[in-house]
Amino acid sequence: MRRALNVGINNYPTAPLKGCVNDANTLSSILQRNSDGSPNFDVKLLTDPSESVTRSKLRESIEKLFAQDCDIALFYFSGHGFLKSNGGYIVTSDYKKYDEGISMDEILNYANQSTIRNKVIILDCCHSGAFGTPSINNNGLAQLSDGLTILTASKDSESALEISGGGVFTGLLADALYGGASDLRGNITPGSIYSYIDQALGAWDQRPVFKTNVTKFVSLRQTTPPIPLDELREIKELFSDATEEIQLDPSFEPSSNCPNEDNCEKFRILQKYNRINLVIPVGEEHMYYAAINSKTCKLTAKGYHYWRLAKENKL
Repeated sequence: MRRALNVGINNYPTAPLKGCVNDANTLSSILQRNSDGSPNFDVKLLTDPSESVTRSKLRESIEKLFAQDCDIALFYFSGHGFLKSNGGYIVTSDYKKYDEGISMDEILNYANQSTIRNKVIILDCCHSGAFGTPSINNNGLAQLSDGLTILTASKDSESALEISGGGVFTGLLADALYGGASDLRGNITPGSIYSYIDQALGAWDQRPVFKTNVTKFVSLRQTTPPIPLDELREIKELFSDATEEIQLDPSFEPSSNCPNEDNCEKFRILQKYNRINLVIPVGEEHMYYAAINSKTCKLTAKGYHYWRLAKENKL
């Protein structure tokens, strides 16, 4: 069972945010299904102003999210964040001065005390980097329990950026979940999402913050692999050794004067490997000319990684 709580809160007396509800709705739509239409997360959506997301209501929902048994619990929040001398807060609809919302430390405690194996917290709000940072409330200690991952839009001292009515961070997060952060098996993990967002941002852009205490990343969504897994597994058959170079010749190319059916089938798969940077031709720029001119092809470093996974029956 996979459960997610998505929250988008627009209300804030001094600076209403227009895109928070849309961001929460977008993430809910993506997380509910994998790319092949199969069920993924069972999402509970809390938005404002459709329903007032008060401190008590949000606190109850967060407590239930991390209290009930499941394989993975994911909490996503889009809205205002507030930084005080005693730590960060996510702002709720019933915001009042000196009572702004729910402490990030409190949410961290819910997650830390949970027995759920995998817990993911994603925040797109100002000062979100304060989540999991040492504060007065926890005696200067910020410990993440086993299986907990935190991904935030900004550092604790920064405001989260918006563009065209939506969070810049959430826009990239959505692109990552749609498939931008997928590996060759179709897995999208918190680590690959962070890497995707980090690479998409320039050196002068706001940087996301990533904190984790896991021994193995869990997949947040499955997409269609760029190559069928059965063909990916063939890499260990085509290359008997990771350093082997496969000798090509015109019989591998279907348009040549002497095509061989078996060789052409091998070449079809090798060309797929080439398109996803698992294999490169040696001495030629393109695989076609490597075959026509009887050159070789070999595994890239990435190709060696997947060859090893296939060899160890991990694909």
